[in-house]
Amino acid sequence: MAAENFIHQTFELEHQKTEIEFTDILYLTQPLTRTAEWAVWGCMFDFCISVLAINYDKKKWQVFQDLIQYCGLIFKFEKVCIVCERPCKISFDQENLLHAEGEAAVQFADGYSIYAYHGVRLPEKYGKLSPMKWQARWLLEEDNAELRRVLIQGIGYSQIIEQLQAVELDSWQEYTLFKINSDIDVEPIYLLKMTCPSTQRIHVLRVPPDIQSAQDAICWVNWGIAPEEFSMQT
Repeated sequence: MAAENFIHQTFELEHQKTEIEFTDILYLTQPLTRTAEWAVWGCMFDFCISVLAINYDKKKWQVFQDLIQYCGLIFKFEKVCIVCERPCKISFDQENLLHAEGEAAVQFADGYSIYAYHGVRLPEKYGKLSPMKWQARWLLEEDNAELRRVLIQGIGYSQIIEQLQAVELDSWQEYTLFKINSDIDVEPIYLLKMTCPSTQRIHVLRVPPDIQSAQDAICWVNWGIAPEEFSMQT
């Protein structure tokens, strides 16, 4: 019975904590006004003033226009009003995700910045540098799996092979299979390095970790076609 009472009391405390946190959120969001929502009213007021020539308070009308043009969020409390300016800069990628390389994706006039890479928020230590300057060794120090994924994407497998001294497992002609021994991703990283015979350009692709030979990796990359079956190599 004592154990049941303890569990019941613990549940009640956790439930109260959740309610308090939710109440805190409501306390902040209920007074929230997005000035963009006032733009519709602004259009109507502008029509009445400009076309219908109604009488209006010029000072209040100017304040209203400034709020819509320059302010993003307004939190209205009793005797206190918090007004947030719009960002002076905001950048997106082609998929309309927050994104900037080597600079802030969102910048406010007071210096507050948000760094992001294709929608993933970055710490300043990563975001302020171009991905070309990111270091593969950061993967060994980063605990956040999503940030490691972003670092892998930005650094590229070619640089990871070079900087983390990948272990060569097998090779066949101009193909080499590597393994990254460090635990930098959810599963082991196996990479197939391919050197074009004509241009000497290097391409690196990730392959499943159960592949143990370069020829098997080539077969996987080419949708099951064995390298011996290639009629012509370019």
